[in-house]
Amino acid sequence: MKKWLSCLLIATSILISCTEKVPETSIKKEAHSKTTVAFANGFSIQKFKNYTLLEVTEAFPNSKKSFTYALVPDGNFRPSVEEDNAPDLNTLLKQKKIDAIIKTPVEKIVVTSTTHIPSLEMLGVAHTLVGFPNRDYISSPLSRKRIENGEITELGQNESLNTELAINLEPDAVVTFGVEGENTSINSLQRAGIPVLYNGDWVEKNPLGKAEWIKFFGALYGKEKLADSLFTAIKNDYLSLKKKVQTIQDRPTVLSGALYKDVWYLPKGNSWQAQILQDAGGDYLWSDTEGAGSIALSIESVLDKGQKAEYWVAPGQYTSYTKLESDNPVYGEFEAFQSKRVYTFAKGIGEKGGVLYYELAPNRPDLVLKDLIKILHPELINQPFTFFAPLDD
Repeated sequence: MKKWLSCLLIATSILISCTEKVPETSIKKEAHSKTTVAFANGFSIQKFKNYTLLEVTEAFPNSKKSFTYALVPDGNFRPSVEEDNAPDLNTLLKQKKIDAIIKTPVEKIVVTSTTHIPSLEMLGVAHTLVGFPNRDYISSPLSRKRIENGEITELGQNESLNTELAINLEPDAVVTFGVEGENTSINSLQRAGIPVLYNGDWVEKNPLGKAEWIKFFGALYGKEKLADSLFTAIKNDYLSLKKKVQTIQDRPTVLSGALYKDVWYLPKGNSWQAQILQDAGGDYLWSDTEGAGSIALSIESVLDKGQKAEYWVAPGQYTSYTKLESDNPVYGEFEAFQSKRVYTFAKGIGEKGGVLYYELAPNRPDLVLKDLIKILHPELINQPFTFFAPLDD
């Protein structure tokens, strides 16, 4: 699960090694058709007549390595025909330019982040999920029902996946993520011949860029058109909502975050959280800071800059003013606290305590934006909250 405090948050072994010299073949040739990826920076999709190339260019922050996956219908690829203008897949394999081959459509999958689950459900393929690390984090009622029915196996933790159980499930693909580099826990899966793919949705800085990763999963299931349609609806809703506040002159100041072990973490200015606050018509007080992660500050520093902030959004895991003030009386010195303008996403929890926001918000930035506009400009939105709610007394 990827949390607000720090975004969490393979290349595979089905490679054909060959010592003979083969002609250099580029995978950058013009594709038969290319799926448009307009907002996400971390992946691209090139669809040829007999296979598709899915390239993940930013699997984790500051990644200098790209991962390329060949998606092959029914697992049987044929030599490319001349007019297809496609690289020869056999040659790419010999040159080790392909990190995994995945038979499509995927029939059994293991994913490792709750942010992957909404894409499976929206695409109508949730029934293919057979394993997940730390199932208690899952909030979706549909997937929780499948857990209760014994259809999703518990696999431990992403960084220390129970590879023996995962191998026994015989998935067509395992989708993982790396926090500070490649995830070494998946080496056993690769040696067993199970294709493993990196998903870097959490690295994206643009709210719509995160949501666009549904196209990553659409390619795995041969549902590219459906994925594109779903994303287009989300994009159009987001841009329509954003347009509502573009001409508003009054942009209330906003504070975010809370203390964690005596350090106050809040989003940097280039993060998706900061951008969505700006898109909601807010004046995020740390929008001028560089970077996309979290800033670590002292409470004194935050109080100095944010004491007079009109709104306080996402104060960590807090759900009540009483708990906030009892944990640290300094919280009570913020004007947003005193005027009861603190809003949290921590009330929306699943059956086992997983936070719905962490799971669904990256996939549905339109719903997050609607909530934030309702907070900052309540006259514009008369629908109920999806994720956020005022703190309890």
